[in-house]
Amino acid sequence: MDEPRGLTRKTLIASGMSENSIRRALRSGELANVAHGLYLWRKDFDALGTVELHRVHARHVGSTLNPDEAISHISAAALHGIDVWDVPLRRVHVSRPPSRSGRVTAGLHAHTTHWDDGEITHVLGVPVTSIARTIVDLARTLPRDQAVAVGDAALRLDPSAASQISRVLEASRCRYGLVSASSVLQFLDGRSDSVGESLSRIRMREYGLPVPDLRRELVTYDGRRVRVGFYWEALGVVGEFDDHEKYTGPLDLIDEKRSEDSLRDLGLEVVRWDWSELEQFEVVARRFERAADRARTRAS
Repeated sequence: MDEPRGLTRKTLIASGMSENSIRRALRSGELANVAHGLYLWRKDFDALGTVELHRVHARHVGSTLNPDEAISHISAAALHGIDVWDVPLRRVHVSRPPSRSGRVTAGLHAHTTHWDDGEITHVLGVPVTSIARTIVDLARTLPRDQAVAVGDAALRLDPSAASQISRVLEASRCRYGLVSASSVLQFLDGRSDSVGESLSRIRMREYGLPVPDLRRELVTYDGRRVRVGFYWEALGVVGEFDDHEKYTGPLDLIDEKRSEDSLRDLGLEVVRWDWSELEQFEVVARRFERAADRARTRAS
C-alpha cells in the first residue's frame, strides 16, 4: 500500500469538501488529526503506527521547506526508513543555516547548522539529511542507548554510510555533543540485527564482557548452518538475545531448539537472555561467566 499523504484544509477544499463538511468529518472522527492543521482519513490513520504517522507529518513539513532547509535528526531517520526506538516523535526536526533562527514549537524543532557537500538528499520528494549526517546528528543529541540503536539500524540499512561518518564528524567539529558522539560512532556496528542486540552490546561493555564477534555463521556436524548473534570463539561461548517477536509459531521454536542442540553438539556453551534481563544484565554477565568456566573445564 502506498504511504498516505497528509491532508490540509486547502487540499480537502480543493478535493471538493466545504468548510462545514470538514468540520463534520473532524467531529465524527472520519478525519483524524496527525498534527496541527494536518489530517488523515480515519482508515489510513488507524492503519499506521507512531513512526509511520511521524513520517506523514515529516513529509508534509518537508514539502513546505525553503531551499536551504532539510528534515533532520530523528525525523530524517524515520523518512529514510531506519528503525527508530524509544525516541520522542511529537516534533518534526528541521535543520537550517545559522542565518535563520532555531526554534521549538509544539510540532517543530528547528536546528541551525552548516551543510557540507553530500549531506542533503531527497526522500519521498523532500530534502532530508543523508544517512551519514543523520547518524552523526543523532549521536550528538540522543542518549547513548537510543543513539547506538538507531545508528546500528542505519548502518544495517546502508552499510556504505560507515565510510562517510568520519568526514561528516570532522565537518561537525564546532557543534555540541562531539565527545559523546565520537564514542557512540566508534561503537556502531550494522551487523547488530535488532535493537535488542544493539543494547546487548552496550551492556556487555558496561559489565566488562569480552567483545564478541557478531552474526557469525557456524556449520554444525549435521550440516546445519546457524548464524549466531554473539560468538566468543576463544571461549567456546555463543550468545543469543531472545526477541520473542521473531517467533511467529511453534515451528520457529522447534527450529531454534534444534539449532541450539547442534551448537552444543559442537562443544559450545549457549547463553540466552531477553528484554527483561537487559535491565538487570548482571544476571546475564554471571550466566556468561559460568558458561565460559564450563567450556574451559571441558577443554582442559
